[in-house]
Amino acid sequence: MSGEGDKMEVEPLVDAAPPVEPTRPAEDEEEDCSDIADLLESINDADKSAADKIPILTSVLNEPLNRYGPTASALKERAVYALARAYCENNHHNEVVTLLTGTTCAPFFANVTKAKTAKVVRAVLDAVCALAPDQLDMQSQICHNIIAWCQSEKRTFLRQRVEAKLAYVLFQQDKCGEALTLVDNLLVELKKLDDKQLLVEVHLVESKVHHGLRGMAKSKAALTASRTNANAIYVAPALQSQIDLMSGVLHCEEGDYDTAHSYFLEAFEQLDQLDDREQAVPCLKYMMLCKILDGLSKALGISASGATGIRSDRNEADISGMITGKRGVKYAGSDVEAMSAIAAAASKRSLKGYEAVLVKYPHELQDDLLIKHHLGTLQEQLLESNLIRIIEPYSCVEIDHVATLIDMPLPVVEKKLSQMILDGKFNGILDQGKGQLIVYEDADMDKAMEKGLKVIENMDKVVTSLFSRSQNLRSMMV
Repeated sequence: MSGEGDKMEVEPLVDAAPPVEPTRPAEDEEEDCSDIADLLESINDADKSAADKIPILTSVLNEPLNRYGPTASALKERAVYALARAYCENNHHNEVVTLLTGTTCAPFFANVTKAKTAKVVRAVLDAVCALAPDQLDMQSQICHNIIAWCQSEKRTFLRQRVEAKLAYVLFQQDKCGEALTLVDNLLVELKKLDDKQLLVEVHLVESKVHHGLRGMAKSKAALTASRTNANAIYVAPALQSQIDLMSGVLHCEEGDYDTAHSYFLEAFEQLDQLDDREQAVPCLKYMMLCKILDGLSKALGISASGATGIRSDRNEADISGMITGKRGVKYAGSDVEAMSAIAAAASKRSLKGYEAVLVKYPHELQDDLLIKHHLGTLQEQLLESNLIRIIEPYSCVEIDHVATLIDMPLPVVEKKLSQMILDGKFNGILDQGKGQLIVYEDADMDKAMEKGLKVIENMDKVVTSLFSRSQNLRSMMV
């Protein structure tokens, strides 16, 4: 009986072992993915064009064995990135649009985790936007396709991130109304989830959209909201540089060029450390623009509202030598040359030289909205300064003579002089019958009257304050 009992104890152990042993090698066994790896290596040949790589990469993603282990998934992820690059290099924009949501990547996405899918989608979207920055219609279509796919798959977080990207693409397409509607709806969702990282990005896009619509107050409020959320989390240097860049833009629009220059410098230093030349060069141009405008403002006596003074010292506006050292060497190019030429023309107050620079560097100076806007303001300031300098010695002068001295068409000079008279830049009238400009001396202000008005204003404030205090005392006594 004892032997039989021992036998009964041993047999279950022997029977239990066989089902367990086969599963261990199945878990630990690595898939043989050497054929996939060889195909990926074959596309690195310098002789292969982008068109030759596309069928190879498509075969990797649609290989018949359907391997989706760790190694195979990593290789297929590389294939997705390489296929997106190949489509962009070969200008197959329609295939790029359907790459992520079509049949090519569907089996891969169905066999990997949602986190991996979100990572691949975002990486491919960023890569496509970087490789084809001018194809805004294609970027918009890709975003719309991904959003529709996310809605059908109920992937909320990925949809929100792609919508944030779509809002920025719409802003680049000058569709500010659509971008603002999308941002408003997205912010309602994000505030419920308290996703601060995405809130920082979306508020930054909102600030840019409002700036594009020239709504400076709303743009500043959106940027403040972005900074508030950024203070609660870690922000990557690239995103922080964009926040500083936007702060500099808004201060530049307000005429606070010193503060704007400091923000542009912060953004430029961060981008310089990241070695992002594409983003760093515009920051450097903005810094030079602030120096030009600030130097000319001090030289011409231009206030924040744009009032032009008559007397100035030309040396104060001489800022042609501000780019020296490592910056001038590392970022030398047509952009820096264009801004240096503008600085030289501004220091000489030469309208002809200024206009010649605009003709010589149209791409560097006219494509950027901020630089284009402020260079237009700078041209107006130079024109006003030169006109005031010409008419200063005269009490009556022919408009034709002024136009000849400044070398500009008579209608343009006449229109500008009338604007300056209406703006109060100088005291005079235009006698169009005789074609003359009559300049009057500035009447001295009555200081007694001015001080008397200030006394009355201060007394009004005192009486108002006493009245409010008496009202408070009466309410306390009752």
